[in-house]
Parts: sequence; structure tokens; C-alpha cells
Amino acid sequence: MRVRFWGVRGSLPVSGAQFVGTGGNTTCIEITHEGERLIIDGGTGLQALGSELGCPCDATVLFTHVHWDHIQGVPFFGPLHHPESNIKMAGRRNAFGGLKDALAAQMKPPSFPVGLDIFQANIDFIDVHPDAPFEIGPFRVTGAEMSHPDGVLVYRIEAGGKALVFATDVEHGQTLDPRLVNFAEGADLLLHDAQYSEDEYFGRSGPTRIGWGHATWHQAVQTGIDGAVGRLGLIHHDPTRTDDQVLDIEAWAKERFPVAFAAREGAIVSL
Repeated sequence: MRVRFWGVRGSLPVSGAQFVGTGGNTTCIEITHEGERLIIDGGTGLQALGSELGCPCDATVLFTHVHWDHIQGVPFFGPLHHPESNIKMAGRRNAFGGLKDALAAQMKPPSFPVGLDIFQANIDFIDVHPDAPFEIGPFRVTGAEMSHPDGVLVYRIEAGGKALVFATDVEHGQTLDPRLVNFAEGADLLLHDAQYSEDEYFGRSGPTRIGWGHATWHQAVQTGIDGAVGRLGLIHHDPTRTDDQVLDIEAWAKERFPVAFAAREGAIVSL
């Protein structure tokens, strides 16, 4: 499997010289294997990915959830506007409806000038059922529910004898969530939410972030250690986090877990 990062920020995209090294786009990850392409989340990084792919193209987009920083790139994904593209979009249903309902809601006046009917691609919407594995080409995909406002799915993706776990927008709380540790166990690569420091999360520096739906980088590292993963990527960086601060977090993580690294836009990991 080949993993490429197109967006590694959380909450909102950012720009400026102090963010260039890490990147400013929100969550979007591309995974390829044996000619098949999976994309996780449709944050603003999805636009750049679409430009790279060109049109038409075939792909499956898995959505962890539908908060705005994970779907904002969808209207600008070039392949959706080509009649010969074949795009599958997969996500969980919640109390507000399915994935198609959520994407349509962000493309309505007064928030957006055109609706889903502007897309010309062949689009299939797929409901993902937690704990029910399914196949996409060479990939075996399993989603599991974790704690986040309005719900979130983490994904375990297996292909070619390797396993990737993508766990953004997860909130452990006071102690590690054993469900996530077990789900990630033995993965070759764990990509884990690392938006906050402990001081930020518990309100020792500024307002408390308890209940905001994210983890600390301390929890990400401990999940990697307890889950005995091969590599740990820290992702969903806070939009205020500068490149220098990300470097400091990465150094701290490596001291405790040498296989840890900070995810950066444009980086590629081969499994």
C-alpha cells in the first residue's frame, strides 16, 4: 500500500509562511494498491488531489464523518465534474440522514451557489455499517465507531498483507479508549488524531477542550505503544500549530516512541 497525505490539518485550513512545511489543507489521505485508489475524507486537500489525478478517474472516498473540515473539498474535486469518472462515496448514517444528505446540505443556498446536481460523474453512495467488513478491489475495509460529537468512524484497511488504521477525530477522555487500542493492534501504520496538548485539552492553558471531540498527542503515542503498531503518524494538527511547533511535538513523540512521526502534506509512506 502507498499512502500519500493531501491534507493533515483539523478544524479549518490555514495559510502563511509558518505553516508551509506541514501544510494547510484539512484532512485528505490517498491510499493506492494494485491500481485501486481509496481516499479518506474530503477536506480541502481533496481539491489538490483531484487536480493531480486529472479527469476522468475512478476512486472510492471513505468519510470518517461529515463535519465541515472533512467535506469542504468535495464540491471542488475535479473528477466529480467529468461524465466518465466513477466515484464511490462511503460513510455512516446518523440521526441527520446519510452521507448524500450531508453533502447536499453544504451545497445549498445561502451557503453555496450550486447543488449536487452540478456533478456529472457516475456517483454511488454507500452506507458503511460499523464492524461489518467490506471489500473494495484489493482492500478489506472495516469501520468502527468511536467517541466524537455526532459520531465518527475509524477505519482499518488491509491489503497486500499490511494494515493501516486511520483514527482521526477521536476523543479518548480521561483514559485511553480500549476499543481503539484493540482496533489498532498490530497495524503496520496508525494515523491518529493529535490536535491537542494535555494542557490544552484539560484547560490548563486557555479554555478546556473536553467534549470537543479530539485527542492529545500524548494519547496518540500511548495508543501506538499499547497497540504495538509498526509506525505512528500524528495527524489532524490544530490550525494554530506552526511548523516549529509540529517539529517540537514530533521530537517529543519520537523520544517516547521512535517510530512516531508528524504527518505532513505531500509526504508518502509505503507499506
